[in-house]
This record gives sequence, C-alpha cells and structure tokens, in this order.
Amino acid sequence: MQKWEYKLTVSSSKEEISLREYLQKQLLIPKHLIFALRTNERVLVNNKYLPMNFAIKNGDEIHLTFVEDDFSLPVQNLIPDNSIKPEILYEDADLLVVNKPRGFKTHPNQPGETNTLLNFCESYLNQTNQHAFMIHRLDQFTSGAIIVGKNPAVVPILVRLIKDKIIHRNYLAWTDGIITPPTGTIDKPIGFDPDDKRKRKIDGIKPLQAKTDYMVQSTTDNQSLVELSLHTGRTHQLRVHLASIGHPIVGDPLYNPNSDNDDMLLHSWKLTLIRPYYMDQIEIKSPLPDSFRKFM
Repeated sequence: MQKWEYKLTVSSSKEEISLREYLQKQLLIPKHLIFALRTNERVLVNNKYLPMNFAIKNGDEIHLTFVEDDFSLPVQNLIPDNSIKPEILYEDADLLVVNKPRGFKTHPNQPGETNTLLNFCESYLNQTNQHAFMIHRLDQFTSGAIIVGKNPAVVPILVRLIKDKIIHRNYLAWTDGIITPPTGTIDKPIGFDPDDKRKRKIDGIKPLQAKTDYMVQSTTDNQSLVELSLHTGRTHQLRVHLASIGHPIVGDPLYNPNSDNDDMLLHSWKLTLIRPYYMDQIEIKSPLPDSFRKFM
C-alpha cells in the first residue's frame, strides 16, 4: 500500500496551539483526514503519539503519514497519453505546475477520453509510479500555468487554497478597444445563458456574485493588454466580464465571434503558489505564447 509522509517543524505566531488546531487551521487538513491520523496514530509529535488536544509549540517536529485507505479516490481514473510531453514550470514531490497549451482541455469529460492536459501529465508521472490529480481547470482555449497534484494528500488542501484565494492567479489578455479607466473592478453577477448552454451571461439564470480586478499594461491602436485578477472563480468569468464592458478578449469564439484572430488571447501568466503542509510561497510565471507577442 502506498503512503505519503510529511516531516514538519511547527512555525506559529502563537506561543502554543493544540495539535488539532495546528492540523486543521494552519495546515488546512480536512477533518476526515485528521480523524484517520488520530484513529490510526499516524501523527507523531517529537516521535511520540499524543492526543489531539495536546499543546504544541514552535520548534516541535510533526510527522504525518497518510495511506491509500484514507482517500476515497487514491488514484484518479486517467488514461495515460504520451502524444505530448507536458511543459513543466515547477515540480516537487507533491505537485506540478504545467504550462497548458491553448486548444487542449484540462481534463477528460467522457470515459476513455484522452488528449487532455491531465492525460499527458498521467503519462509523465506514470514513469515514476505516480498519478495526476486535478486541482483546478483552465478553459480549452486558455493557455498558461495550471497546478496538477501528484498524490491525494495534497488535493483537498490545494483546492481549499485556490477556493479561498490564498493561491493567487493572475492572467493576461488582449482585448478589443482601449479600456478606460486603465484600472478598475468589474463586479457583476454571472449566470447561465438561456439561449446557449455553452455560454454564461451577466445576470443570467441562477446568477452568482463575480468580481474581477483589471489593470491595463499596454495598448496598441485599438487593443489593450490587461492584467486580470479573480476574486471569484465563475465559469468563463474573465471572458464574460470583459465582454460586458465592451472589451471582449481577442479571438474569443463565444463572446467575440466577429474577431479576426484565430487564437483566444487569454493566458494564465502568474501563479503565487502555496505549497501544502510546508505552507511556503513560490511565484511561478508562464512564458507568453507567440500569439501574444505579435501584439506587443
């Protein structure tokens, strides 16, 4: 049975906290995994098993061991596809940050489907007896940095870090027109488009709050290069928000169908990664595609 181990040194602003509080609030480990660690005595403090309410302090050594039985999906059912080698921007024992090419889906939607980023990563990781785990997604026609898990112990923590916007993602996009003012926030709810199931719409069906910050980086005669930051993570949020202010993304097939550019120029440019368990911060940038550079 495969297992995943973490040896950590407590680092906290408080003088003392309980072991449970450290695992739950600082490491963001879900309650069901904490229960498994406690029940099976697979959490050690300074090489000893201690109750969860035991007070720990800075400098204490914590040893965590997870096993396959702790997870409902210890392996995701992905078919390896070696037709494309993923471009790795960052890798450690727990995760990859991959430069996703434009035009490929993040993950398969049908049984037996291949030719997606996760299939490529599964093939790459199978070489070292590891597997790919989906953490978040990018639209098919969006390029750039995306996180892929390498074991089930990091998946819920990474998902939580993204959901709570502790991991920051910044995008770059070329848009039609000159955006004014050059900085601002788009705060408009997004719902389903009743006329096209592929699309989303401002104040559509079942709308949810959606908020995007933008900052214009440069302009041409009639385009803007804009940096974008998400407060929320709605489907097609950046594409819908920019179209709603009259500046759709160049090449967007859904929200800018009259664009004369073949490539949608939306790129996941910068990722401020927080590594699970160690909780340190790494900034990773994805190089701009050639389709971006010809506008610059």
